[in-house]
Amino acid sequence: MSVSSSTEPIRVSVPVHAPSVHVRAMITWLAIFPLVSVGMLLLAPVSESWHPVLRALVLTAVVVPLAVYVVVPRLLGVHAALHRRRAARRG
Repeated sequence: MSVSSSTEPIRVSVPVHAPSVHVRAMITWLAIFPLVSVGMLLLAPVSESWHPVLRALVLTAVVVPLAVYVVVPRLLGVHAALHRRRAARRG
């Protein structure tokens, strides 16, 4: 029987808990507000004659998937990294 020695560094993981509902709400708002603002500015020139409900439909059809699948997960990842860094400093 031989014991294999690995040259890879041992990583110590700091447990990260899910952010509170309040933090998730703030992160979601930080994702949604800029997307809606930019979306409204970009959509305005082509949608002047559209009914407001149609404008809202088109805007949300783009903003919601973009926020849910791209922006919010990245912001949650940044939040988790900051939280891990802060927890590691405390030791």
